[in-house]
Amino acid sequence: MILDIILWPFLMVYRFFDKLLSLLNKPITPKKKKKDIEKNIEFVDFTKEENVKNNKKVRYKYVVKDGGKEIKGFFDAYSKIDVHSFLLSQGYQILSIDEDKVSTKIGLAALAPRKKMKAKELNFFLTQLSTYIKAGIPLSDAMAILSRQAKKRNDRYLYQRIVFELNSGVSFSDALEKQGEVFPKLLINMVKTSELTGDLTEVLDDMAVYYKNADETRKQIISAMTYPSIIFIFAMCILAFILIYIIPDFVEMYADSAMTLPALTVIIINISDFFRFNYIIIIVFIVVLIGTVIVLYKNVTPVRYGIQWFLMHLPVIKSIIIYNELIMFTGTFASLVNHDVFITDSMEILKKVTNNEIYKIIINKAVTNLSTGEPLSLAFKGHWAFPGTAYEMLLTGENTGRLGPMMQTVADYYQSEQKVLVTQLKSLIEPILIVSLAIIVGIILFSVILPMFTMYEGIL
Repeated sequence: MILDIILWPFLMVYRFFDKLLSLLNKPITPKKKKKDIEKNIEFVDFTKEENVKNNKKVRYKYVVKDGGKEIKGFFDAYSKIDVHSFLLSQGYQILSIDEDKVSTKIGLAALAPRKKMKAKELNFFLTQLSTYIKAGIPLSDAMAILSRQAKKRNDRYLYQRIVFELNSGVSFSDALEKQGEVFPKLLINMVKTSELTGDLTEVLDDMAVYYKNADETRKQIISAMTYPSIIFIFAMCILAFILIYIIPDFVEMYADSAMTLPALTVIIINISDFFRFNYIIIIVFIVVLIGTVIVLYKNVTPVRYGIQWFLMHLPVIKSIIIYNELIMFTGTFASLVNHDVFITDSMEILKKVTNNEIYKIIINKAVTNLSTGEPLSLAFKGHWAFPGTAYEMLLTGENTGRLGPMMQTVADYYQSEQKVLVTQLKSLIEPILIVSLAIIVGIILFSVILPMFTMYEGIL
């Protein structure tokens, strides 16, 4: 009893400090943080309707926080819980998720995500992705990093959809394929091959180089055609101005003199009158004609074949088109063969990749030859769209078992040849267009001045 009385003050001091230490060790939650946590907890208990998956994708609007930054966006999924799970997996602090009923009614979620990726965009995308994977970052995390770094909103949503598919257990090639027409069929097939062989980074690097070369080839062709197109449009504007505004003034002057006009002058005056009184019809006709040709070219195979055949037989232009098709064909073929894709499968992929009907016919013939035991090179022998040099390299590669390296050599050779051809074309077209414009304008001016000599002779 006495011992308890003596120890009581010490016991009270011990209990005091024990209570104090327990209070100090207890985590203190700020009011703002607690409010944010309550907002997150709000979406954990979903209603029965929100748990049910829809038959079609629905567009959801969301508001999240990434650090101190508030981000708004949308995501297409089959249920609200899918969106919630995905956003949490990306480390976002969820503030709200609501169905965008207007977009759902319109059917925006069912539309294609975006247009096809350009070669330049594919090169950047594949290079970045390969770099992250080589650094040891898992594929889904690498795609998540790309989505956070994307400056364009459409790119960010695209990468988020791929991450969502990957987190759902879908393979990378299937995730790309589910994005509609965004990624080329060649890339999807190459990724499928890499998933079997386990060399994804190597395929990504090779395809990045492939699309870099494709972008350079496209720029060369655009560069070759831009300047002539500008000169041509400028020339047409000058001719239209002369015919519509200059010629009528001379017509009035000659009408007062009641003289007989030369045949050339009468022709130019009639052309001028036709343009002056029918220019709206002419513009509408040109627009409709161009639109019709574009629609038929995209949707009707015989029309597309006819236009391609015609262009591939025009002087100078035929070489540019044939070289371009040859570069794409041999470069793609080399990539497929170098990654151990069977030749028959490579031909099937090439048939899907190319848009040139002439090359599709050659490839179909090659597939038929392979199925009957004949050599691949036989389909390309002597064909006007496949130069002899390329055929000899194809034959050599087939006989020596080095088809991939040989096709890459052909692609590199004709790419350098195309650069030289484009440079020559640019230097050749400029004087031709200028001389042609000068001749046409000269004929018009001569036809206008010619009656003046007749008037002068009459006065004398």
